[in-house]
Amino acid sequence: MLLLLAVASGVCAAATGFDGQRAFDHLRKLVLIGARPAGSDGIRAAREYITGQLTQAGITVREQAFDAVTPAGPIHMVNLIATIPGERPERLVVGGHYDTKRFDDFEFVGANDGGSSGAFLVELARVLKARKNALTMELVWLDGEEAVVEWIGTDHTYGSRHYVEAAQREGSLKGLKAFILVDMIGDKDLAMRREGNSTEWLTTTIWDTARRLGHTRAFLDSTTFIEDDHMPFIEAGVPAVDLIDLEYPAWHTSGDTVDKTSAQSLQIVGSVLVEALPAIEAKLTGR
Repeated sequence: MLLLLAVASGVCAAATGFDGQRAFDHLRKLVLIGARPAGSDGIRAAREYITGQLTQAGITVREQAFDAVTPAGPIHMVNLIATIPGERPERLVVGGHYDTKRFDDFEFVGANDGGSSGAFLVELARVLKARKNALTMELVWLDGEEAVVEWIGTDHTYGSRHYVEAAQREGSLKGLKAFILVDMIGDKDLAMRREGNSTEWLTTTIWDTARRLGHTRAFLDSTTFIEDDHMPFIEAGVPAVDLIDLEYPAWHTSGDTVDKTSAQSLQIVGSVLVEALPAIEAKLTGR
Protein backbone atom coordinates (compact mmCIF):
# COMPACT_ATOMS: atom_id res chain seq x y z
CA MET A 1 0.00 0.00 0.00
CA LEU A 2 2.82 2.41 0.87
CA LEU A 3 4.51 1.56 -2.42
CA LEU A 4 1.33 2.29 -4.34
CA LEU A 5 0.98 5.65 -2.61
CA ALA A 6 4.55 6.53 -3.41
CA VAL A 7 4.09 5.61 -7.08
CA ALA A 8 0.85 7.57 -7.27
CA SER A 9 2.53 10.58 -5.68
CA GLY A 10 5.37 10.39 -8.18
CA VAL A 11 2.96 10.25 -11.10
CA CYS A 12 1.07 13.31 -9.84
CA ALA A 13 4.31 15.20 -9.32
CA ALA A 14 5.46 14.35 -12.83
CA ALA A 15 2.13 15.39 -14.34
CA THR A 16 1.76 18.72 -12.56
CA GLY A 17 5.32 19.57 -11.54
CA PHE A 18 4.26 20.00 -7.90
CA ASP A 19 6.46 18.00 -5.56
CA GLY A 20 4.88 17.20 -2.19
CA GLN A 21 8.19 16.08 -0.74
CA ARG A 22 9.80 19.43 -1.54
CA ALA A 23 6.85 21.18 0.12
CA PHE A 24 7.20 18.88 3.14
CA ASP A 25 10.90 19.74 3.42
CA HIS A 26 9.96 23.43 3.56
CA LEU A 27 7.39 22.61 6.25
CA ARG A 28 10.00 20.88 8.40
CA LYS A 29 12.40 23.79 8.09
CA LEU A 30 9.73 26.29 9.10
CA VAL A 31 8.82 24.18 12.13
CA LEU A 32 12.48 24.00 13.17
CA ILE A 33 12.32 27.77 13.67
CA GLY A 34 9.82 27.20 16.47
CA ALA A 35 6.78 29.34 17.30
CA ARG A 36 6.10 32.03 14.67
CA PRO A 37 3.38 34.38 15.95
CA ALA A 38 2.94 37.80 14.34
CA GLY A 39 5.57 40.30 15.44
CA SER A 40 7.95 37.68 16.83
CA ASP A 41 11.55 36.77 16.07
CA GLY A 42 10.19 33.45 14.84
CA ILE A 43 8.05 34.93 12.10
CA ARG A 44 10.91 37.18 11.04
CA ALA A 45 13.06 34.07 10.63
CA ALA A 46 10.26 32.39 8.66
CA ARG A 47 10.04 35.44 6.43
CA GLU A 48 13.76 35.32 5.79
CA TYR A 49 13.57 31.64 4.90
CA ILE A 50 10.64 32.08 2.51
CA THR A 51 12.21 35.12 0.87
CA GLY A 52 15.49 33.28 0.45
CA GLN A 53 13.81 30.32 -1.25
CA LEU A 54 11.89 32.57 -3.64
CA THR A 55 14.97 34.61 -4.50
CA GLN A 56 16.93 31.44 -5.26
CA ALA A 57 14.13 30.43 -7.63
CA GLY A 58 14.37 33.75 -9.44
CA ILE A 59 11.01 35.00 -8.19
CA THR A 60 10.43 38.64 -7.26
CA VAL A 61 9.09 39.08 -3.74
CA ARG A 62 8.16 42.21 -1.81
CA GLU A 63 7.08 42.96 1.72
CA GLN A 64 3.74 44.59 2.49
CA ALA A 65 4.33 45.86 6.00
CA PHE A 66 1.76 47.41 8.33
CA ASP A 67 1.12 48.01 12.01
CA ALA A 68 -1.99 46.18 13.16
CA VAL A 69 -4.16 47.43 15.99
CA THR A 70 -4.73 44.42 18.26
CA PRO A 71 -6.08 43.76 21.77
CA ALA A 72 -2.44 43.46 22.87
CA GLY A 73 -1.49 46.80 21.34
CA PRO A 74 0.08 47.58 17.94
CA ILE A 75 1.94 44.69 16.30
CA HIS A 76 4.14 45.05 13.23
CA MET A 77 3.03 42.57 10.57
CA VAL A 78 4.29 41.78 7.09
CA ASN A 79 2.58 40.09 4.15
CA LEU A 80 4.97 38.63 1.58
CA ILE A 81 3.89 39.00 -2.05
CA ALA A 82 5.53 37.12 -4.93
CA THR A 83 4.53 38.04 -8.48
CA ILE A 84 4.90 35.74 -11.48
CA PRO A 85 4.00 37.49 -14.77
CA GLY A 86 1.41 35.90 -17.03
CA GLU A 87 -0.02 36.54 -20.49
CA ARG A 88 -2.40 39.12 -19.00
CA PRO A 89 -1.84 41.68 -16.23
CA GLU A 90 -4.98 40.72 -14.30
CA ARG A 91 -4.02 38.46 -11.43
CA LEU A 92 -5.07 35.23 -9.85
CA VAL A 93 -3.97 35.18 -6.23
CA VAL A 94 -3.15 32.10 -4.17
CA GLY A 95 -2.52 32.78 -0.50
CA GLY A 96 -2.21 31.32 2.96
CA HIS A 97 -1.03 32.41 6.37
CA TYR A 98 2.46 31.79 7.71
CA ASP A 99 2.00 32.97 11.28
CA THR A 100 1.22 30.67 14.20
CA LYS A 101 -1.14 31.18 17.12
CA ARG A 102 0.49 32.65 20.22
CA PHE A 103 0.18 30.69 23.45
CA ASP A 104 1.72 31.62 26.79
CA ASP A 105 1.74 28.15 28.34
CA PHE A 106 3.46 26.15 25.58
CA GLU A 107 5.39 26.61 22.35
CA PHE A 108 3.02 26.18 19.44
CA VAL A 109 5.06 25.26 16.34
CA GLY A 110 2.04 24.93 14.04
CA ALA A 111 3.27 22.28 11.61
CA ASN A 112 -0.12 22.12 9.92
CA ASP A 113 -1.64 25.40 11.07
CA GLY A 114 0.65 27.95 9.51
CA GLY A 115 3.42 25.59 8.46
CA SER A 116 1.59 23.67 5.74
CA SER A 117 0.25 26.75 3.96
CA GLY A 118 3.53 28.65 4.20
CA ALA A 119 5.51 25.69 2.85
CA PHE A 120 2.94 24.81 0.18
CA LEU A 121 3.14 28.28 -1.35
CA VAL A 122 6.94 28.11 -1.63
CA GLU A 123 6.71 24.94 -3.72
CA LEU A 124 3.74 26.27 -5.72
CA ALA A 125 5.75 29.38 -6.61
CA ARG A 126 8.48 27.18 -8.10
CA VAL A 127 5.87 25.33 -10.20
CA LEU A 128 4.15 28.49 -11.42
CA LYS A 129 7.48 30.07 -12.33
CA ALA A 130 7.99 27.27 -14.88
CA ARG A 131 4.38 27.31 -16.10
CA LYS A 132 2.82 29.36 -18.91
CA ASN A 133 0.19 31.27 -16.95
CA ALA A 134 -2.81 32.90 -18.64
CA LEU A 135 -3.04 35.46 -15.83
CA THR A 136 -0.38 37.05 -13.68
CA MET A 137 0.01 34.78 -10.66
CA GLU A 138 0.44 36.29 -7.24
CA LEU A 139 1.43 34.25 -4.19
CA VAL A 140 0.69 35.87 -0.83
CA TRP A 141 2.00 34.75 2.55
CA LEU A 142 -0.45 36.39 4.93
CA ASP A 143 0.57 37.56 8.38
CA GLY A 144 -1.77 37.81 11.35
CA GLU A 145 -4.42 35.28 10.42
CA GLU A 146 -4.45 34.00 13.97
CA ALA A 147 -6.21 35.87 16.74
CA VAL A 148 -3.84 37.64 19.11
CA VAL A 149 -6.24 36.92 21.99
CA GLU A 150 -9.52 35.40 20.80
CA TRP A 151 -11.28 35.09 17.42
CA ILE A 152 -13.99 37.69 18.00
CA GLY A 153 -14.62 41.10 16.46
CA THR A 154 -11.62 42.04 14.33
CA ASP A 155 -9.00 40.07 16.26
CA HIS A 156 -8.08 37.86 13.31
CA THR A 157 -7.30 37.92 9.56
CA TYR A 158 -5.17 41.07 9.91
CA GLY A 159 -3.04 40.34 6.85
CA SER A 160 -5.86 39.50 4.45
CA ARG A 161 -7.90 42.50 5.55
CA HIS A 162 -4.90 44.77 5.06
CA TYR A 163 -4.18 43.29 1.62
CA VAL A 164 -7.75 43.91 0.43
CA GLU A 165 -7.90 47.40 1.94
CA ALA A 166 -4.60 48.33 0.28
CA ALA A 167 -5.83 47.00 -3.08
CA GLN A 168 -9.00 49.06 -2.73
CA ARG A 169 -7.02 52.22 -1.92
CA GLU A 170 -4.58 51.69 -4.78
CA GLY A 171 -7.29 50.81 -7.29
CA SER A 172 -5.76 47.41 -8.01
CA LEU A 173 -8.66 45.37 -6.65
CA LYS A 174 -10.43 45.45 -10.04
CA GLY A 175 -7.50 43.52 -11.51
CA LEU A 176 -7.82 40.77 -8.91
CA LYS A 177 -9.87 38.11 -10.68
CA ALA A 178 -9.99 35.42 -7.95
CA PHE A 179 -8.42 34.31 -4.68
CA ILE A 180 -7.57 30.75 -3.65
CA LEU A 181 -6.80 30.20 0.03
CA VAL A 182 -4.89 27.23 1.43
CA ASP A 183 -4.95 26.65 5.19
CA MET A 184 -4.32 23.47 7.20
CA ILE A 185 -3.79 21.21 4.19
CA GLY A 186 -0.93 19.06 5.44
CA ASP A 187 -2.45 16.73 8.03
CA LYS A 188 -2.01 13.00 7.40
CA ASP A 189 -5.73 12.26 7.46
CA LEU A 190 -6.69 15.04 5.05
CA ALA A 191 -10.47 15.48 4.65
CA MET A 192 -11.56 18.89 3.36
CA ARG A 193 -15.20 19.85 3.05
CA ARG A 194 -16.58 22.41 0.62
CA GLU A 195 -16.55 25.76 2.43
CA GLY A 196 -20.02 27.29 2.27
CA ASN A 197 -18.99 30.96 2.14
CA SER A 198 -16.75 30.32 -0.86
CA THR A 199 -17.66 31.10 -4.48
CA GLU A 200 -19.65 28.16 -5.86
CA TRP A 201 -18.12 27.87 -9.34
CA LEU A 202 -14.57 28.10 -8.00
CA THR A 203 -15.22 25.45 -5.36
CA THR A 204 -16.91 23.16 -7.88
CA THR A 205 -14.06 23.50 -10.39
CA ILE A 206 -11.52 22.36 -7.79
CA TRP A 207 -13.71 19.58 -6.37
CA ASP A 208 -14.50 18.27 -9.88
CA THR A 209 -10.77 18.15 -10.59
CA ALA A 210 -10.16 16.26 -7.35
CA ARG A 211 -12.85 13.73 -8.26
CA ARG A 212 -11.35 13.25 -11.71
CA LEU A 213 -7.93 12.61 -10.15
CA GLY A 214 -9.38 10.14 -7.65
CA HIS A 215 -8.95 12.24 -4.50
CA THR A 216 -12.49 12.10 -3.11
CA ARG A 217 -11.23 10.97 0.31
CA ALA A 218 -9.38 14.27 0.69
CA PHE A 219 -12.02 16.46 -1.02
CA LEU A 220 -15.30 15.49 0.63
CA ASP A 221 -18.68 16.10 -1.00
CA SER A 222 -20.17 17.86 2.02
CA THR A 223 -20.26 21.46 3.20
CA THR A 224 -19.10 23.41 6.24
CA PHE A 225 -18.92 27.14 7.00
CA ILE A 226 -15.62 28.64 8.16
CA GLU A 227 -14.40 32.19 8.73
CA ASP A 228 -10.91 32.49 7.31
CA ASP A 229 -8.61 34.70 5.25
CA HIS A 230 -10.87 34.38 2.20
CA MET A 231 -13.69 36.37 3.82
CA PRO A 232 -12.25 39.88 3.20
CA PHE A 233 -11.99 38.97 -0.48
CA ILE A 234 -15.54 37.61 -0.62
CA GLU A 235 -16.83 40.75 1.10
CA ALA A 236 -14.99 42.90 -1.46
CA GLY A 237 -16.68 41.05 -4.34
CA VAL A 238 -13.73 38.88 -5.36
CA PRO A 239 -14.46 35.22 -6.18
CA ALA A 240 -12.68 33.16 -3.51
CA VAL A 241 -12.40 29.63 -2.17
CA ASP A 242 -11.01 28.22 1.07
CA LEU A 243 -9.20 24.85 1.03
CA ILE A 244 -9.02 23.79 4.67
CA ASP A 245 -9.40 20.78 6.94
CA LEU A 246 -10.43 22.28 10.25
CA GLU A 247 -11.39 18.88 11.69
CA TYR A 248 -7.81 18.32 12.79
CA PRO A 249 -7.35 16.80 16.26
CA ALA A 250 -4.10 18.66 16.95
CA TRP A 251 -5.50 22.07 16.02
CA HIS A 252 -4.15 24.74 18.39
CA THR A 253 -2.45 22.18 20.62
CA SER A 254 1.17 21.32 21.37
CA GLY A 255 0.59 18.21 19.25
CA ASP A 256 0.53 20.12 15.94
CA THR A 257 3.96 18.78 15.06
CA VAL A 258 5.68 17.49 11.92
CA ASP A 259 4.74 13.86 12.61
CA LYS A 260 1.05 14.76 12.22
CA THR A 261 1.63 16.01 8.65
CA SER A 262 2.62 14.32 5.41
CA ALA A 263 4.14 14.98 2.01
CA GLN A 264 1.30 12.95 0.49
CA SER A 265 -1.39 15.38 1.66
CA LEU A 266 0.57 18.34 0.32
CA GLN A 267 1.02 16.43 -2.94
CA ILE A 268 -2.69 15.80 -3.30
CA VAL A 269 -3.63 19.45 -2.81
CA GLY A 270 -0.82 20.65 -5.07
CA SER A 271 -1.70 18.24 -7.86
CA VAL A 272 -5.40 19.09 -7.72
CA LEU A 273 -4.83 22.84 -7.64
CA VAL A 274 -2.34 22.91 -10.51
CA GLU A 275 -4.54 20.59 -12.56
CA ALA A 276 -7.56 22.86 -11.93
CA LEU A 277 -5.78 26.03 -13.04
CA PRO A 278 -6.57 25.77 -16.80
CA ALA A 279 -10.32 25.57 -16.12
CA ILE A 280 -10.11 28.42 -13.61
CA GLU A 281 -8.11 30.55 -16.05
CA ALA A 282 -10.59 29.79 -18.86
CA LYS A 283 -13.49 30.92 -16.67
CA LEU A 284 -11.72 34.13 -15.63
CA THR A 285 -10.50 35.07 -19.11
CA GLY A 286 -13.59 34.01 -21.03
CA ARG A 287 -11.61 31.65 -23.25
